[in-house]
Amino acid sequence: MGKISVVINTYNEEKKIRNTLESVKGFDEIIICDMYSEDRTCDIAKEYGAKVVMHKKEEICEPARNFAISNTLYEWVLVVDADELITNELKNFLYEFIKNPGNYTAIKIPRFTYYFGEPIELRYPDYNIRFFKKGIGSYPPYVHSTVEIKEGEIYTIDRKRRELAIVHKQERSISQLLQTLDKYTSLEVEKLKKKNAKINLWIHSYKSLFLIFEKFFLKGGYKNGIKGFVVCTIEYGIYKFVVGCKYWEYLNSQNKKT
Repeated sequence: MGKISVVINTYNEEKKIRNTLESVKGFDEIIICDMYSEDRTCDIAKEYGAKVVMHKKEEICEPARNFAISNTLYEWVLVVDADELITNELKNFLYEFIKNPGNYTAIKIPRFTYYFGEPIELRYPDYNIRFFKKGIGSYPPYVHSTVEIKEGEIYTIDRKRRELAIVHKQERSISQLLQTLDKYTSLEVEKLKKKNAKINLWIHSYKSLFLIFEKFFLKGGYKNGIKGFVVCTIEYGIYKFVVGCKYWEYLNSQNKKT
């Protein structure tokens, strides 16, 4: 029977990691890749028999994910975030899958993201490749990158199989959402700098406003009422607008230097 290694990257996750570790009990190996947490994250991980490896603290998790994967023992790897839960149904599905995977080397798994205590339909199925054969998948070194699969076919779990979705318990206050937005919009700007992208802030601002309309009225955000509207506004519209403003600010500062 094939075996599965679970990889979880952490930094100061003592409030969340116990539930995540409970959800991955029964897998053959659990690797915690910690970026030198200052709380009890590593102690809790060891309580659950996880192997803890250390990686220097970085603004993005992708390099640490690759390092964690390189430390696994088994043929198949399941990548889990510290605020995610794996259902028993998904665990059983993955073990059945690897008995006869055929040409498949990776799986796209749907994900439910929770905000303010309930799953936001707008974000479902939010497919991610989180399960793959070791050695054929790696993460590019930039924010919000998805794993690149070198060979084989990718299986996609039917979105109707909601019991197989990863549960993303992103329970954050508005202040925490805005702090995260500030961090990741700055990282997005770094990507634009590397591309030497151009921007018209008027057009960009219009697109940001339309994105709120699109996500709320056309993509199903309304199904969660005011909670859906808050998510559409902050996570999509304001996020995009702030990226544009920060990059516009950067271009202006460069022009003043020349």
